[in-house]
Amino acid sequence: MKIKWFGHACFLITTADGVKLLTDPFDESVPYPFPGEPVDIVTVSHDHFDHNAVARVKGGPQVVRGLGEHQVKGVSIWGIPSFHDQKGGRERGRNTIFRIQADGLTLAHFGDLGHTLNAEQQKPLHGVEVALLPVGGHFTIGPKEAVEVIHMLPQLRVVIPMHVKTDLIKDWPIAPVGEFLDLVDLPVRRQESSEVEITRESLPGEKEVWVLSHA
Repeated sequence: MKIKWFGHACFLITTADGVKLLTDPFDESVPYPFPGEPVDIVTVSHDHFDHNAVARVKGGPQVVRGLGEHQVKGVSIWGIPSFHDQKGGRERGRNTIFRIQADGLTLAHFGDLGHTLNAEQQKPLHGVEVALLPVGGHFTIGPKEAVEVIHMLPQLRVVIPMHVKTDLIKDWPIAPVGEFLDLVDLPVRRQESSEVEITRESLPGEKEVWVLSHA
C-alpha cells in the first residue's frame, strides 16, 4: 500500500488493488495542495473545517463517519470513540480514531486526538502496525502525549507524525515535528517525499518514526 501525506491530517492511502482512501480532507482556507484525483472512500474524524471538506473530494466517494464497523471495497474500517480535548469533549467535541485494515496491514488514523488512550480504546488498537498520529499539540495531543500513545500500542512498527507546523502552516499555534522528534526515543527516517510504500514484508522489526514531507 502507498501512503501520501498532503498535509495536516489528510493522507491518501492506496491499496494494492487500487482502492483509494482519503482521510480528513481540509477546506480552501488550509494552504496545502489538495488531492485532485478521484477517490473511493473518505474518512472524517470530526466535523471541523480542516478535517471534513468532503465536498472538495472528486469521485463520489463513500464517506465514513462515526463509530463501529464499515466495509468498503475490501477495506475494513472501524471507528473508535475518543475526544478532541482532555475534558471529555467539553472544549472541542468528539473525535473518531479509525482503524483501517487492508493489504494485510493494520493502520490507525487518530484524527484530532486530544488525550492519551484509556483501556477501552487501547483494546481495538492493540494490533495497529502503522499510526498516523498528531503530535503538534494545542488542538491535539502534543509531543509528550504522543510518545505515551506510542508506548500503548504493542504491535506498532511505523509512526507517521501529522498535524504539525510546517512552512505552509506558520501562524497556527501548533509545534513543528522537531519537538516530537526531540522526545521520542526511536529511530527516525526522514523520507525524501510525501509518499511511502509499505508492505507487510517491509515493516521494520522494531518501532520507527517516518517523517514525510507534505505534498
